[in-house]
Amino acid sequence: MHPFLVSTSLVALAEIGDKTQLLSLLLAARYRAPLPIIAGILVATLANHGIAAGLGDVLAHWLSPRLLSWAVVLSFVAMGAWILVPDRMDDDEVPARSAHGVFLTTALAFFVAEMGDKTQVATVALAARYSEWLPVVAGTTLGMLAANVPAVLFGHRFADRLPSRWIHGIAAVLFIVLGGLALRAALHSS
Repeated sequence: MHPFLVSTSLVALAEIGDKTQLLSLLLAARYRAPLPIIAGILVATLANHGIAAGLGDVLAHWLSPRLLSWAVVLSFVAMGAWILVPDRMDDDEVPARSAHGVFLTTALAFFVAEMGDKTQVATVALAARYSEWLPVVAGTTLGMLAANVPAVLFGHRFADRLPSRWIHGIAAVLFIVLGGLALRAALHSS
């Protein structure tokens, strides 16, 4: 399957109920300024996932093909398990409005919140797996926006109605399936 489509779908599913989606809801409720929030999410995600995909690409060239194959297998299976752990965010974790406004507040908060987050780790693994930086970053960014823009636009109205356990289960299965496919490739390359 094409890296862009895989990256988009995995991150969109993984993001449901994630800390950054909760951050989107809280920022939307606090500032009621959807366009600068969405722009901040876009810029932060492009920067964060660009760095993550760059790291994945470096790892793909630095590690031996055999070691990289096993690292990808382990990362996909670990992501499948990790996605089942729900995220929470306290109100005191939402940043106060900066002197530069809602856009900068959102961009900085999202960039920091994504550090070491599931979707950032997934971006590293996807970039290492596919060795295609642009489709992975474009896909993970679109997936992030697909999950967070509705949270910004519709706020708390629909948050409780999403079947997040089912969505997390589907995302976990997809990561584990990708891990299985990577395992098959790793076994054939050994």
